[in-house]
Amino acid sequence: MADNNEKIGEKIQRLRLAQGMSPAELAQQSGISEAHLAGIERNEISPPLGNIISLAKVFDVPVGDFFGDSGDSPFCIVRSDDRDAVTRFSAAYSDSCGYSYQGLGKHKRNRQMEPFLVTLNPVESQTALASRHIGEEFLFVLKGKVEITLLDHKDILNPGDSVYYDSNLPHMVSCHGNEPATILAVIYAKEEMIIL
Repeated sequence: MADNNEKIGEKIQRLRLAQGMSPAELAQQSGISEAHLAGIERNEISPPLGNIISLAKVFDVPVGDFFGDSGDSPFCIVRSDDRDAVTRFSAAYSDSCGYSYQGLGKHKRNRQMEPFLVTLNPVESQTALASRHIGEEFLFVLKGKVEITLLDHKDILNPGDSVYYDSNLPHMVSCHGNEPATILAVIYAKEEMIIL
């Protein structure tokens, strides 16, 4: 992607137009509703990582492209003061109502895993839909409490707890309680999603 300052919604719209896809075609291929995609393209809705992975697959681009990461090295070292945060929140919410993540694999080419340090913030009302996409996910709670829903199973994870699941299971991950939570999240995108 050419512009690291370009918002994710703008990148998605640019890719859709470059590939000559209508909003309806993108919705059908990605499994994301047309209304939800329209909100994402207008930067009114923040796409969860699952949506980004699905869109990367449709567009046949590396997931890292959505975050300005070209992946041009056979290894990467990310210093604690060199982690770029990407904040996810709807324009209708304040900063404290979303979550942010920092990519921990930037510049590593041909990666099949996407590691993130994720900060989950408390939200007043949970309107998110369950996500599902190809691959597997591993989450390790570093700080705070995390609520996870997998199919019809709901659980609370505390610091030191972890969960590993197939990403094609409907899943939701959110902060539990009034304090932010921090997790290490690793998404294995399988060979179909190699990050070039």
